[in-house]
Amino acid sequence: MPIKNIKRSYRKTKYILYKETLIDFKEHFWAFIGSFIGIGIIAYLQSQTLPNSDVIYMIGSFGASSVLVYGVIQSPLAQPRNLVGGHLISAIIGVTVQRLAPDVLWLTAPLAVSLSIVLMQITKTLHPPGGATALIAVTGSAELKSLGYWYVISPVLIGAIILLVVALFFNNITSNRQYPTNKGFNKWMAKIPLFTKYNIKE
Repeated sequence: MPIKNIKRSYRKTKYILYKETLIDFKEHFWAFIGSFIGIGIIAYLQSQTLPNSDVIYMIGSFGASSVLVYGVIQSPLAQPRNLVGGHLISAIIGVTVQRLAPDVLWLTAPLAVSLSIVLMQITKTLHPPGGATALIAVTGSAELKSLGYWYVISPVLIGAIILLVVALFFNNITSNRQYPTNKGFNKWMAKIPLFTKYNIKE
């Protein structure tokens, strides 16, 4: 049964990826605009804050998240629960592992990534960029490591929420795009006048 479920999930993911990478200039346009705005906001915060403090907003895993939440919006791995939960869990794991063995990179790097994968699987928040978020926590600069668990809040949680808010707007701005795929969430969003105007499907 598990193998059958894996094969079914593989076929579903393959179809979604195929469908969303077809030549559709409207889709490409909104994917570009959404990712540009999302990453742009984070980059702006970084440029405005960094000269005066040690706060960091921009991490590489957000680029990978943007590919999913703006480019493959129907993917189970791109849904809000996965985006926010995956990054959050991975950040906590990464910081914890780094603090337990700060000078043993050959152990902390694979351990942080592997534990993150398992915890994301258990909590149904699997988000591939989360592995990078965990890895950055143990391989990042001294400045980033010095943040400790603040890394979980900023840049990880704040950045993930920014990407999500932008995705909720730009992925629903036309009637042929719908994000997230969760029907319950969409029913809740449909009650908000702004999103009702953009014909979010229930």
